[in-house]
Amino acid sequence: MAGGKEIRTKIKSVQNTQKITRAMEMVAAAKMRKAQDRMRLARPYGEKMRIVAAHMSRAHPEYTHPFMAERANSKRIGIIVVSSDKGLCGGLNTNVQRLVLAKVKDWVEEGNAVEACAIGNKGLGFLQRLGVNIAASVTGLGDTPHMDKLIGPVKVMLDDYSEGRLDALYLFYTKFVNTMKQEPVMEQLLPLPTEKLEGAHGIWDYIYEPDAKTVIDQVLRRYIEALIYQAVAENMASEQSARMVAMKAASDNAGNVIGELKLIYNKTRQAAITKELAEICAGAAAVG
Repeated sequence: MAGGKEIRTKIKSVQNTQKITRAMEMVAAAKMRKAQDRMRLARPYGEKMRIVAAHMSRAHPEYTHPFMAERANSKRIGIIVVSSDKGLCGGLNTNVQRLVLAKVKDWVEEGNAVEACAIGNKGLGFLQRLGVNIAASVTGLGDTPHMDKLIGPVKVMLDDYSEGRLDALYLFYTKFVNTMKQEPVMEQLLPLPTEKLEGAHGIWDYIYEPDAKTVIDQVLRRYIEALIYQAVAENMASEQSARMVAMKAASDNAGNVIGELKLIYNKTRQAAITKELAEICAGAAAVG
């Protein structure tokens, strides 16, 4: 059995760890509220962009954008993987990576080539280990996503699709359900799925200035960018929630470990006292 000094050292070490996890839990809780507010504020913009895109898809202009055209054979698949830059957030990144791995395996078995864009350090490392061709990446987004950092990597994937180097584009991220639940999802970005554009009622006719091609190009690109920004905002809210829950579990577990170590320490101390008393009594009996 370990000595009293060793047990006290272990207790002190676990207490120091518990202080860190409690501090991280409180920081994550504060960041989570801000991330959730940011995510909810981004949703109306994305919804309005979806409605405008849906109306345009039903307006039947003289120009049909490549994003709306279905392609018969999909042999080159593009994926955008959204993950966190930091760890200590439970199984958040592992769950979305597991989903990506399953889909990529299916596509490769079907004879498709896969090209990836990584948003977040954890996703970048995972895709590198997976051996997927990485066309673009962005890391170090911080606690607040900025569109100017996302536009570059996203543009690479959209240009590849427009120029025919990709036949489909999918988005992987973690969707925020509530504080205790986050689920990994895969969404088809391109070609624009019809279910994404459902909900527009009536027939809309537009007058385009300067022309339909210029306006639709800009609107649909902004729409795709809005979807990706929303996914990043959802992922950040999920990250902070998962980190808060993970740090709370770590703090609670540290408390349990401290309780067990204190019990062992008390038993060890009591055994040492009993041994000393027995030795004193034995010495007194020998003298008497």
